Amino acid sequence: MSENKNENPGSPPTPPTESSERPQGDPSKTSNREPSVPEMRKGTPPSFLHVFFFAIFVTFLFWYAMREGDGKTGEITFGFFRQQLHVENILSVEIQDDIRMLGEFKKAPWDPKIMSQVKLTRDLTDEEKKKDDELTEKKVKIGEEEVTVHRLPKKFSTVLPSPIEAGGELEQEISMRVGESFKVKPVFNPLGYMMALSIIITVFLFASIWYQFRRTREQINGGGPMMGFTRSPAKRFVGNDEPVTFQDVAGLESVKEDLAEVVDFLMFPEKFERLGARIPKGILMCGPPGTGKTLLARAVAGEASVPFFSINASEFIQMFVGVGASRVRDMFEVARASAPSILFIDEIDAIGRLRGTGIGGGNDEREQTLNQILSEMDGFATNDVVIVIAATNRPDVLDPALLRPGRFDRHVIVSSPTQKGRVDLFKVHTKKVPLGTDVDLDQLASMTTGLTGADIRNIVNEAALWACRKNKNQVEMGDFYYAIDKVLMGAKREEVLNQKEKEMTAYHESGHTLMAWLTPGRERIGKVSIIPRGRALGVTQMIPDEDRVSVCQSELEGRLGVSMGGREAERLVFNELTAGAEADLKYVTQIAQKMVTAWGMSKRIGPVAFRLSEDHPFLGKEIAGGSREFSENTAQIIDEEVMAILHAASQRAYETLKLNRNMLDALAHSLLLHEELDEKQIENILGPPVYRTAKEIK
Repeated sequence: MSENKNENPGSPPTPPTESSERPQGDPSKTSNREPSVPEMRKGTPPSFLHVFFFAIFVTFLFWYAMREGDGKTGEITFGFFRQQLHVENILSVEIQDDIRMLGEFKKAPWDPKIMSQVKLTRDLTDEEKKKDDELTEKKVKIGEEEVTVHRLPKKFSTVLPSPIEAGGELEQEISMRVGESFKVKPVFNPLGYMMALSIIITVFLFASIWYQFRRTREQINGGGPMMGFTRSPAKRFVGNDEPVTFQDVAGLESVKEDLAEVVDFLMFPEKFERLGARIPKGILMCGPPGTGKTLLARAVAGEASVPFFSINASEFIQMFVGVGASRVRDMFEVARASAPSILFIDEIDAIGRLRGTGIGGGNDEREQTLNQILSEMDGFATNDVVIVIAATNRPDVLDPALLRPGRFDRHVIVSSPTQKGRVDLFKVHTKKVPLGTDVDLDQLASMTTGLTGADIRNIVNEAALWACRKNKNQVEMGDFYYAIDKVLMGAKREEVLNQKEKEMTAYHESGHTLMAWLTPGRERIGKVSIIPRGRALGVTQMIPDEDRVSVCQSELEGRLGVSMGGREAERLVFNELTAGAEADLKYVTQIAQKMVTAWGMSKRIGPVAFRLSEDHPFLGKEIAGGSREFSENTAQIIDEEVMAILHAASQRAYETLKLNRNMLDALAHSLLLHEELDEKQIENILGPPVYRTAKEIK
């Protein structure tokens, strides 16, 4: 139930944005990321050990299959073997390991388990025996039951009851009846094979370790196996068919000129050296999130015809002390080897914060990494042309040694785009979007004052998604209205308010709207809604009428009155207060504190600036709860002045709403009926706004 406000009153309110920017389209289509040294392998060959153990497994299977022999083998008893030996039906015999017997029948006999139960009433004739030999199966009677009997396989195996003795009775009998087809193999002794196999495995293990060690050394150019941990993770960008160029970066003309100068120097150094000019060694891009710092770096990579290396500063920090410094050294060595080149470090505040700060006095690993960067940037040889470009949205926490001339000589401020810049941004981001005839990019730019390039790209994408959901062939103006509402006010929630909550929300938002309608200023009402959006039950959308870089005291007091309007409407109509004004109270308290302590707008305090202990201990220069720059008596006066400003704004809002109670009721009833009202609908209810009348008179 609060307005969308920005903490800094000197700039227009902006919605939250992402912490990094992205170029138009798929990043994978704008550049190919490849590591500098060594080149990235597209595929990793299978491990040497895997191949070795697979070969051992295949060899074992082959040996086992050969040992088992070919064909089907039947298992018989030793007694049945003696019986077949006596009838001279054994063709060959081979004894293995003194106890295992393999052999082959001359003629495959019938299954003895079934034939032993068959009672023969007479002997077979020669003709019957001949027919019986040709059969592979036959039916026999066992008692009254008829069963089928099959022949055994011609090859057989059996186990001797005891190891065969050389020259014994069994050996002589088999030799006499089988003849030369009787063989006895010596007992297999695996000791020699096991020793040979163990030697082979040991040799292959050492060979595999040596191979892995050599491959690791090649990857890190001569280092040991653990030295790859200290290699720089910087990526080298190689242009493709659709690189990002300065034409893809709308607005920011002065920033593009500074960066284009760097590209020109690298491509035509003689042009600058003729007049004795030296290009800056470092360029620091500062600006809020979403303004296009990373996109500008990608544009430099697309424009430059020299190697471009990119890295995020957080990639230097590791759990081991000294790794970050080693990575910095390696990164600059790679850049020097490819000189002239450009080195881009994103989010440099991750390692470039002021040394010796924070709880405990700082971080050894981060400070060693920063010291190495300082040394490398100030220690280039005269023939090494390596330009460092860095980006951050926290320049206030960077170490002064990093910002001095000789390191980052040039500081470039990347700010939010102007009206013309926003129009150009909409043109860039709608290149591939089919637009309807009613789309007015100038109007969209006016509705998005204070938004960044990332916000505008998000609005275009949301509008396209909404048009796709409605099965449209073009993106129309209504789709952009929906996208702007979603980005600025949040997505609609499905919850339904009860009648009392809905009525209180309507009067709360009507209080904001009526105060803004009756207060002279440079912000206009875009839309007011009592539909729950985001984390709020209702939203009053305030849009700056123009780009602002400063604000005066009367406008600040007007903002305080507008923010207090919702709370005072509740008090006026219902004679009670709700928790929905929490965000409003936080906002007005911050504004009032800055009016007293930072901007000298208090008569009792006068033109004095007091710094409050508001910096985070890990980001700023002081530990939380540190000493203040003013006494307890001054702190009490500051509190009194802040409360006096807020009470005056609250009373002013109450009196204004009480005086215009009929307009407040009319607006609230219309909100209860329609749930959302735009500027034209509000004007039909309340008449022309004061801010427009004042502008026309002026």
